Amino acid sequence: MRAVLQRVTRASVRVGGETVGEIGPGLVVLLGVARDDAEQDARYLVEKVLNLRVFDEEGGRMDLSVSDAGGALLVVSQFTLYGDVRRGRRPSWVEAAPPELAEPLYEFFVTEARRAGVRVETGSFRRMMEVELVNDGPVTILLDSRKLF
Repeated sequence: MRAVLQRVTRASVRVGGETVGEIGPGLVVLLGVARDDAEQDARYLVEKVLNLRVFDEEGGRMDLSVSDAGGALLVVSQFTLYGDVRRGRRPSWVEAAPPELAEPLYEFFVTEARRAGVRVETGSFRRMMEVELVNDGPVTILLDSRKLF
């Protein structure tokens, strides 16, 4: 499972012209599921996302997690994080989980994050979305449940 985190001052996602998720300060989580991912991958990433200290404390040092900072999550499914472009010019999606496997793990991630007490908004799985955000910093972090970058 992969995630791209962006610390934001605000973010929203629209589907068909309608806003379906919106947050103020917090993290946008673009979440991709691999074909061999399991709940343990989602648990690992939820723990990482919720506890990363990427928000500034009073002294300006990044030392607060999203919950410490009173922030929220906007979680958006993003199968394209598994696009392989090493050969040719068209991405291969072979490593991305098919929707019937990816959606339950995406929902599990969202449920676990909510269970931890953080406000979580979402996009719409398998829909064309317009994601708008204001990156704060900018701070962007790459996470993978199986590999280090």
